[in-house]
Amino acid sequence: MLSIELIRREPEAVRAALRRRGEEDSLDELLELDGRRRAAISRGDELRARRNAVSREIGQRRAAGQEAPADTVAEMRAIGPEIAALEQEAKELGEQVNGRLLELPNLPRAAVPEGLSAAENAIVREWGEPVAPDFPVKPHWDLAEELGIIDFQRGVKLAGSRFYTLASYGARLERALINWMLDLHTGEHGYTELALPILVRREIMEGSGNLPKFADNLYHDAEDDLWLIPTAEVPITNMYRDEILAAEGLPRYLVAQTPCFRREKAAAGRDTRGIKRVHQFNKVEMYKFVAPEESDAELERLVADAETVCQRLGLPYRVLQLCAGDISFPSAMTYDIEVWAAGCGEWLEVSSCSNCTDFQARRANIRYRPASGARPELVHTLNGSGLALPRALIAILENYQQADGSVVVPEVLRGYTGFEVIPGAGGWQERRPLFSDAEMKAILIGKWGAVCWGCGFEPPNGDDRFFDLAHILPKSAGGRDHLDNLAILCRPCNGRKSHTLTLDGLRRANLRDNHWYGSPEIDQRIPIRDAIDWAIEELEKAAQ
Repeated sequence: MLSIELIRREPEAVRAALRRRGEEDSLDELLELDGRRRAAISRGDELRARRNAVSREIGQRRAAGQEAPADTVAEMRAIGPEIAALEQEAKELGEQVNGRLLELPNLPRAAVPEGLSAAENAIVREWGEPVAPDFPVKPHWDLAEELGIIDFQRGVKLAGSRFYTLASYGARLERALINWMLDLHTGEHGYTELALPILVRREIMEGSGNLPKFADNLYHDAEDDLWLIPTAEVPITNMYRDEILAAEGLPRYLVAQTPCFRREKAAAGRDTRGIKRVHQFNKVEMYKFVAPEESDAELERLVADAETVCQRLGLPYRVLQLCAGDISFPSAMTYDIEVWAAGCGEWLEVSSCSNCTDFQARRANIRYRPASGARPELVHTLNGSGLALPRALIAILENYQQADGSVVVPEVLRGYTGFEVIPGAGGWQERRPLFSDAEMKAILIGKWGAVCWGCGFEPPNGDDRFFDLAHILPKSAGGRDHLDNLAILCRPCNGRKSHTLTLDGLRRANLRDNHWYGSPEIDQRIPIRDAIDWAIEELEKAAQ
């Protein structure tokens, strides 16, 4: 919130700063309301002073045995209701003034570049070279589905558009990223980790600057008037609401990982594909409470902490200083960090680091005492992503993908993931079997009967001890351990399957409305009947 004293004292300077942001001039109405409020307060003070003076005079008269004049008594009886009316008027006008102040954004620092759109942001520096592999690089929405680590359809099934689920290596990779970033910030950068509520009260959203202006972008439980947080910045800002901090307790560095919820609408286009812009995501948030004279330097340190994450992950990035028209509502100066995503072929924001000066502290009434006995002053607050998921996940998947469809895990994460590579979709080894051979054999026999798919042998009483679970294709030819590549063969057929396996013997497999994922040489999804034809050719070649 802006200082009403500043607006009264320097209205033209405030107007000029708001114009830099592209904001409409709304100060005239605000100043008119403020003038009326102050006039009501002043008139009420005058009447209270008059009442007090007359009350003393009446008391003195009565002490001397004299009666107060009737007109004076009547005046005093009328003053009470008039004072009450002025107090109510001042209160209502004060609420209107406060409402107008809550709608005004922070003022940009003098060093913030001019401009009204993202096109006018300034590139400050770059690190690393964008990845340029010698093979076609897939965007994460294709790559991750092929790897089975992101399921978009089930996310939509569960919650609607722009939700997704992570599975297997994907879920483990994101968890590893979060844990590693928290360890880095707490172990090397001096932050204290917090675990926070993700539902907060209305006044907490107001304190951070999200309400009232951005209510349409927030998820709200109307019955209890609780709001899902769009970032951990919201609860951290208000941790010291209505408190006075000791100067020796500053700066305070805090970090937290939370899910974030945003209803923001995305225009039709590329940002709606994949997980670049979604309604729920995880983020590690860095936050600082600092003395005002330190906030500019602390912003540079905050950006450096976020850059360290990108550098350790080996992700090419660039730092942008946002122009006045592109900084966020509570910010006075902001740097964005964008990483290169080779599959999307674009720069993706993974961190936004802002100095909010005293804007949030004034809304939440967070002060500190510079010295013993000194008058309390407002602290400055800073926040920055360290980093935001899932765009960091996108950058890893797209920049570290290999020609065989696998993804190499950045070295710093391997102790957290427990694996070094997410195996590609082209090789048999990319998935561990969900069932044992015995369980898989029971599944196939239960579905298709106890009959040999090679020679048609059916044992008495359907005894499955006569059968083996066999690969239609050997692993060396691209076979894999899941249903579309398995067959039930009697022991004799399994022992000489390269000679006895025929299309007629495998006709039962055609009954399954499934598909078979081909070998790395095929690299596409093909019907199982075509796979069987290819399998027979391979087996006949092996038999010659």
